[in-house]
Amino acid sequence: MKRLGIPVAMLLGVATAAHAADLPTAKPAPAPPLPTLASCATPMEFITTACPLTYYGITFYGTIDMGAGWQSHGTKLNAAYPTGIEELVSKNSNHAMWNLVPGGLSQSNIGVKGKEEFAPGWSFVFDLQFGFDPYTLQAANGPKSLVENNGVPLALQNSNGDSSRAGQFYNSIGFAGVSSTTFGTLTFGRQNSLTLDGVNSYDPMGGSYAFSPIGYSGATAGVGDTEDARYSTAFKYRVDVGMFRAAALWQVGGYNLNNASTGAYQFQLGSDFNGGDYGKLGVDAIYSHVTDAVSSAALSTAALAAKYPDSLAATISDDTSVMLLAKYTWGPVKVFGGYEHIFFANPSDPQTTFTDIGGYTVFTANISNTTYNANNRILHVLWTGGRYAFNDDLDAGLAYYHYIQNNWGGPASCATYGSSSSHCAGTMDAVSFDVDWKFAKKFDVYAGLMFSEMNNGLANGFLNHTNIDPTAGLRFRF
Repeated sequence: MKRLGIPVAMLLGVATAAHAADLPTAKPAPAPPLPTLASCATPMEFITTACPLTYYGITFYGTIDMGAGWQSHGTKLNAAYPTGIEELVSKNSNHAMWNLVPGGLSQSNIGVKGKEEFAPGWSFVFDLQFGFDPYTLQAANGPKSLVENNGVPLALQNSNGDSSRAGQFYNSIGFAGVSSTTFGTLTFGRQNSLTLDGVNSYDPMGGSYAFSPIGYSGATAGVGDTEDARYSTAFKYRVDVGMFRAAALWQVGGYNLNNASTGAYQFQLGSDFNGGDYGKLGVDAIYSHVTDAVSSAALSTAALAAKYPDSLAATISDDTSVMLLAKYTWGPVKVFGGYEHIFFANPSDPQTTFTDIGGYTVFTANISNTTYNANNRILHVLWTGGRYAFNDDLDAGLAYYHYIQNNWGGPASCATYGSSSSHCAGTMDAVSFDVDWKFAKKFDVYAGLMFSEMNNGLANGFLNHTNIDPTAGLRFRF
């Protein structure tokens, strides 16, 4: 795991296979489509049935996820913070408390999407989605939560953290493009990274905020930095070729176009292997590179907050990762596994004063372009787990997550500052469990908990090293 060679070799091997000349160039004939549900005709029908809000090819959709929970070491709710509260143990995790939980399983959102055929086999597609706090209706905005805690001592802070959701009207997604039943789908605009799509598909907890570290924190999905879990001006292409699937993403433009990097590209290859009575295995590999990635943070002192009001600090880096994913389905059982190797280096282009994705100015004095001067940082992220479906409406999941950070400061640094220096080797462990019951067509109720623990270098500056967060909630999806 400490070497990138094996994952890269696997990725290149799959890539070679996918480009073989004898692969079919068109999908097999699709199965007849299921009957389309009639659009909702009355408010009561909207609440009590599975009817969609689809009219003239345009669908309005959304999610409302509201709950409550207890934390052994928590922080107060921040309405701007996308997750509302800090489910994963964090630097400012403080004391036991009850909290409202605005999104235990998923971000509350509202959106509109469409698919309109303009030629046989060809369609125009679009999707626009806005994420918000269901208790206060504030836009999900990680950078704002950081600014609100500028210069505040850790013990007095409320929940905050960086995020790709930065208050934009398209803080989830906002793209348009064309789709072909033969040649795939090409879209442009604000889109999930391929690694975010991978986490959502291969996480046993489905990217849950309350029960998954890789769902709560966008670092895994963002190739090391959560702001890069989404790109605002990116081309994204997906295609199926026989039993294989492939995807690519390319970010154009930089910070001035509401991106958290000056450039990025990703490639994905995968396949599903159907074993009949022995189940189905899905695998994917994703290679990513992000140039001049931004990791934002609150200003550390009251003096800096007074000198640079409504501003943030930032670390700039070039990030590269390989993500390997697998999922096995056999009857009511699903087993998941994933691994990502993330490599952090100093930026290709050292940055000076710029405007971040939340619209806040980041001044040169608060930018670090040389964080990885001594050594490059390497982060290994591993996870596994499974889900069991008792029936079509009730399932339960169990998952384990593990982070490993290398000693990127060198032995002298750790000898001087101790093993809890941010440069030193460290680990994170988390175990989670949840139960989800879909008791009506558009409603489900859930309950679960996650235990998380940070150690050594990954626990640098933490008030407490552990947290447990039993949580329950109600979700409405339409």
